Amino acid sequence: MTADSTRTLVCIGDLVEDVVVWSDGTTRSGTDNPARIRRSRGGGASNVAVFASSLGTSVRFIGRVGDDPAGGALVRDLATAGVDARVQREGRTGTIVILVDGSGERTMFPDRAAAAELADVPDSWLAGGKAFHISAYSLAGPARSVLCRAAEIARAEDAIVSVDASSVALIDSIGPAAFRDLISSLRPTYVFANGTEADLGSLRSIPGTTVVVKNGTQPTEIHVDGNKAATVAVPSVDDVRDTTGAGDAFAAGFLSAVLDGAGAVEAVEAGHDLARRVLSEPGATLTTNAKGAIGD
Repeated sequence: MTADSTRTLVCIGDLVEDVVVWSDGTTRSGTDNPARIRRSRGGGASNVAVFASSLGTSVRFIGRVGDDPAGGALVRDLATAGVDARVQREGRTGTIVILVDGSGERTMFPDRAAAAELADVPDSWLAGGKAFHISAYSLAGPARSVLCRAAEIARAEDAIVSVDASSVALIDSIGPAAFRDLISSLRPTYVFANGTEADLGSLRSIPGTTVVVKNGTQPTEIHVDGNKAATVAVPSVDDVRDTTGAGDAFAAGFLSAVLDGAGAVEAVEAGHDLARRVLSEPGATLTTNAKGAIGD
């Protein structure tokens, strides 16, 4: 796949610093716990942008970071990865502390800071995309109006809209019924959710939407207008080091394949392939890919 400005994927959402902590043993409360700690770029939408760019997709990212050195470094990281970054700079850059256990599963402590304040995005930043990927985190705050405008522009330009459900905690905080209504109001082409998110938000049946439900090592489900249209087996992974960013990699692989003309099943397979590579890496990174190194 080669970059093509007429097939641009626009990712809207968080750009933050991840602080990933791997404990060397069972966590003991009230005392020291030896660990390995790594800092890297994070945020669901920015992860999707970088992963998709690694596949040769033309990508634009829209978000907000702080007017501080951390924010500047994150924006430079996107540029280095080949992403067209349209980023507001104000306040304090967000951080997510991620604790990874021995199985690779993670527990997250987000402080979104400036990322939660995205607002007043000019239409020129949004126009011209062939696919728009939206992180549902941005539905809970000022950025909601940005997402609604992006969906409106997408419909006018006959573009794809995808939404990642993002988090069980997010659905709980908004309320399952209200969350489903917000997702439905965007009239997305695709929704990505894990099984727990799909159940909590009643997301498997959204009129006019293909819902892709990920179930860990169990087959991924494709639902169309409430009907299970297909299931796709998940390839085995021998060494799961860290699940951070695997869902974002899946979305990037899926959307890049769709922009290249793939159907839903083929796109899910492409998503699985990229997610499998990320599961063996530390944090939301790929050590190597077709274009070269984008992480460490």
